[in-house]
Amino acid sequence: MERSVVPWVATVARWVLGGVFLAAGALKLPDPDAAVRAVRAYRLLPEPLVAPVAFGLPVLEIAVGLALVAGVFVRTAAVVAAALLVVFLGGVGSAWARGLQIDCGCFGGGGEVAAGETAYPAEVVRDVALLAVALALARWPGSRLALGGRHAEATPSNEEGERVP
Repeated sequence: MERSVVPWVATVARWVLGGVFLAAGALKLPDPDAAVRAVRAYRLLPEPLVAPVAFGLPVLEIAVGLALVAGVFVRTAAVVAAALLVVFLGGVGSAWARGLQIDCGCFGGGGEVAAGETAYPAEVVRDVALLAVALALARWPGSRLALGGRHAEATPSNEEGERVP
């Protein structure tokens, strides 16, 4: 791929990943009870941690999404997004392996569902794809239309790491 196209690809990747995280967090905020039900349904956390995770996760998702969309702290936001996606994959995989019948609660809602109403394969594929995007942005954060400082624009360099005009 031509060097001048790479920053634009990174920009689109940033906006897609950021948009997903913004949507996920924003859709959870209006219904904190559903967020608590969703976290509890995984049966992974001790009860005293359920509410703090349910209330804190949407705020973290929105912060990561805003950073990515705006193009600030791109590498940090991408690393946090990747870590969250690994946790989400672990949670969904665990629920699937244990035969739990739950909605992931990824975009609001969540909790137990009727048998056959789970969407584990699609959730895993989506999260693996988003993880790949997050890891790519963590490795190559340079993009266009970003508010961030020195990492906002991709800077060509030679093999010694020196800037090339």
